[in-house]
Amino acid sequence: MIRKAKQDAPRRILSFTWNRWRQQPWRVAALILLVLLSTAADVGFPVATGVLVDTIASPDRDSATAWTALAIMLVLAALSVAAKVVAYFVIIEMTLLSMRNLVMDGFARIQRLPTAWHANNFGGSTVRKVTRGAWAMDDMGDMIFLALLPAFLALVGTAATLAFFRPELGVIAFLGSALFIAVSVMLSARWVAPAASLSNAQDSRMSGAIADAITSNAVVKAHAAEAREEERLARVVSKWAHRTNRTWRRGTVSGLVQDAILWILRVIVLGGAVLAWSRGLAGPGEVAFAVTAFATLQGYLRSIGQEIRALQRAINDMEELVDLMQAAPEELVAQPPTVKLPAERTGTIVFRNVSYGYSGAKTPLFTDLNLSISAGQRVGLVGRSGSGKTTFVKLLQRLHEVTAGQIELDGVNIASLPLSDLRQSLAVVAQEPILFHRSLADNIAYARPGAGMDAVRTAADRAGAAEFIDAMPKGYGTLVGERGVKLSGGERQRIAIARAFLSDAPVLVMDEATSSLDSEAEAKVAAAAERLMEGRTTLIIAHRLATVAKLDRLLVFDKGRIVEDGMPEELLTRKNGLYRALHQRQAGALAA
Repeated sequence: MIRKAKQDAPRRILSFTWNRWRQQPWRVAALILLVLLSTAADVGFPVATGVLVDTIASPDRDSATAWTALAIMLVLAALSVAAKVVAYFVIIEMTLLSMRNLVMDGFARIQRLPTAWHANNFGGSTVRKVTRGAWAMDDMGDMIFLALLPAFLALVGTAATLAFFRPELGVIAFLGSALFIAVSVMLSARWVAPAASLSNAQDSRMSGAIADAITSNAVVKAHAAEAREEERLARVVSKWAHRTNRTWRRGTVSGLVQDAILWILRVIVLGGAVLAWSRGLAGPGEVAFAVTAFATLQGYLRSIGQEIRALQRAINDMEELVDLMQAAPEELVAQPPTVKLPAERTGTIVFRNVSYGYSGAKTPLFTDLNLSISAGQRVGLVGRSGSGKTTFVKLLQRLHEVTAGQIELDGVNIASLPLSDLRQSLAVVAQEPILFHRSLADNIAYARPGAGMDAVRTAADRAGAAEFIDAMPKGYGTLVGERGVKLSGGERQRIAIARAFLSDAPVLVMDEATSSLDSEAEAKVAAAAERLMEGRTTLIIAHRLATVAKLDRLLVFDKGRIVEDGMPEELLTRKNGLYRALHQRQAGALAA
């Protein structure tokens, strides 16, 4: 099945590319017309050359005919050049628009792939697939419209004119050209392409490995692991070099076979022309025509051979991006019909008979989960690692889709909501906030595009971030570094809280934001979080149980089930309760 899919890749990718070009029908039509004009001029040039040589060789010394033939040659040359120049300008516009749309569509597609897909793929590899595929489209446009199309047209035209003057030479040219093209296609598609596909896959892995190490450079430095990472990359690069070496060698052998066919064809055609001359069957003009026509024919055949190999490389380069663009529907987050939330959003959450299991898991994590969280309630999610707390929140965000049942927000099934509406109703403050390498103002305003600086400053002030921002030389214009590495943990948390303030969503999700901070930073973040929770339905994934003592309600998870549900002080009184056992164990560890 996989082998069949690989063999079908050229047809699928060429079809995908043609459908992209069809979005610009006038440019495609103009390009084809210009190529026809240029090729016709090239094919007519040997005919005019033959007339000129015959005229010069004639004892009549017909200078008028000679000058006319020369003038025709100059006009044909000028027409060929002019048509090609205009064609270049047309294809530049067409290709740039196609590449721009492809990159944007690819980016949009990748952003909407589910969380599980992103968890299993390197960001660096994905970037490489998109950029390599976009440049492959540029190559394919040049090769098909500016190289292969004129080459095939000229090939047919030249062989036809050869056949008109010397039928036997025309037959040889047609058969030889057909053999050359068939061998070129077979070598490229069946021999070079499989090796190129493997080398491209390894190229993507190499990009991913480099990006992974660079993104995690702080960890590398912390463990003095530079040499170790270089050794790890060396293994990946070595495999890439091996696969690429094989691809290049096969390409070289393919080129040598094509050259051998051209030499054999050259000997036959030119030998036939000389034989006809020696027998008095052809004059100097016909021989000159045959020589010139075959030179043109050979040039186009050589071009076809090279472009077929190059086209196959472009197809291989584009294959991974097309796979992403044509991902099966079940791999994508479904876009449901538009249903609006009520104008008065309160943040009431209801789980009705919800079931969910991770792909490949033997048993589901949640089975018939029923739960109701009232508007404005502050709820802690506690339990051992892997008990289902984080998955519970991801189901609410629709980062995972339930397999049965439904989740309701303010009485509306979230599966019937556009993702944008759902996620604008949820403010999320992660345990390790991720910031863009942009300004502080941009990072805060990310929650509400178009928010003015007054709104950004107000949100920063409420989050307790205004003081440290104002102390920076560039203030709100300060760039924070990749993932916010220029800020301390407490500063990143307060920026994330400011972002949540600005979103003004009715539901707040917090993955305990103070668990990794020093006492002073923790106090500032805790105070900001307390202000943020006011008037919102709040879900807090709690790691330190001391932080949930003041919440309205606790949900205690164990192996995908909510085994306890109640107020913190109530749950502490249950002698055999899981929450009490976890609390005592954690208190004992702190005392020790």
